[in-house]
Amino acid sequence: MVYAVSIIIIYIMVQSIYTYLLNREEIRGTFSLDHFCVLIHIYFIVMIGFGLLYFLLSQKGIVLLDGRHLQDLPQLQRLGIAIYFSGVTLMTVGYGDITPIGIGKAIALIEAMIGYLLPAAFFVQVMKGVKGKS
Repeated sequence: MVYAVSIIIIYIMVQSIYTYLLNREEIRGTFSLDHFCVLIHIYFIVMIGFGLLYFLLSQKGIVLLDGRHLQDLPQLQRLGIAIYFSGVTLMTVGYGDITPIGIGKAIALIEAMIGYLLPAAFFVQVMKGVKGKS
């Protein structure tokens, strides 16, 4: 069950990024509030998605974070920590208070890479629109 939900979460995140980058001509172009809101929306989807992924995998007993941050606490607090870690990783801040271990390192690396590339993709989309209008 956990793996099926994980696959659904990953699908939603990938579909959101795919839609932003390739399919939606109406959100491309010069910088606008709508364009910015779409980017923020995608960041939230990815952050919540990875947070849920960390949480669900920890529910299955897979240790992802050092210090047992996702094992010895009530579920709601573990969910909050998972989303916090996801946000810090996605924004490539990396405070160092929570450290991924094991498979968590690979997941965090993928999330950080997405977080690093999304603003670049946003900038490229805006510049495509500016170049196309001139």
